[in-house]
Amino acid sequence: MLPARHVAIRLVRSEFEDIPVPRGLSYQQDKSTIIESPSVKAARIFYKGRLEPESLAAAFRTTLEANGWRHLSSTTASSKGTTQVYDKTGNSLQIVIYEGIYYTWVELSATK
Repeated sequence: MLPARHVAIRLVRSEFEDIPVPRGLSYQQDKSTIIESPSVKAARIFYKGRLEPESLAAAFRTTLEANGWRHLSSTTASSKGTTQVYDKTGNSLQIVIYEGIYYTWVELSATK
């Protein structure tokens, strides 16, 4: 794992253009699901990387708030990682950050 330092943010891949994804995370297409219809867009997108979970959680919160997302809650449990919930003009976003054996995993669940 990388030491607890600043996590650089750039758009790696996001089906939602206002959800920035930190550099160092790779998109996991085989685990992700994206549903689009004329009236709704929903996604469950997975990323993995070798980043420190606490720094990653702070980076997500900072950049999401800068993109207009309102932080509603954060919960951390040793066995389940950190869950952050956001809202933006009726759109919802949940981010779950947890450690696996070799990687830190991020699961983004969003609806628009």
